[in-house]
Amino acid sequence: MKKLILGLAVTASSLAFAQKTTSSSNPVTFGVKGGMNVSSLSKDEGLDDQKSKIGFNAGVFANIPVAESFSVQPELLYSQYGAKSEYTGFGSKFSSSTKLDYITVPVMLQYNLIPNLYVEAGPEFGFMVSAKNKIKNENNGDSTTSDNYKDDLKTFNFGIGLGAGYYFTPNFGITARYVAGLTDTFKDNSGDAIRNNVFQVGLAYKFK
Repeated sequence: MKKLILGLAVTASSLAFAQKTTSSSNPVTFGVKGGMNVSSLSKDEGLDDQKSKIGFNAGVFANIPVAESFSVQPELLYSQYGAKSEYTGFGSKFSSSTKLDYITVPVMLQYNLIPNLYVEAGPEFGFMVSAKNKIKNENNGDSTTSDNYKDDLKTFNFGIGLGAGYYFTPNFGITARYVAGLTDTFKDNSGDAIRNNVFQVGLAYKFK
């Protein structure tokens, strides 16, 4: 909860800063965005094969001009992370589908290369809301789902995002971003850290 408050405080601070730095000619704009996630977890030595998992992201944002060609964009998103994997054990082959849902608060510094094309970078704070892991025995088709999987995981996730976007009109644009996780997703991990990684592509709409 403290980390969630911290993330929201960062967003609120950005909005407060905007009131001091923006003018009527460069007002704060608000919008909505959504799209597809292609997520994965960094390599776990115990797994034979790891694959990406498809999910979605959706939420709201504020774009805050801070200087000519520069702006800060805090966002509040619901974002699905996770991965698929395969491994062998007890003479059988198993497949696993891990679904990790987060409320994320990215805070991106954006630079406009041209008026309608920007590049961005910044931190992302993630707060887990649910986690499920479904394991299927490929030999006999039996499957089980761990509804309490969240108990084994850290509820806070931190990453760094790099991306770009292009607005076809003053309101409507396309976005792309890669977020590399920097924190371990597991509470008691004695091996190498297993981190969230996600590529996002989607659409954004600014209200003007």
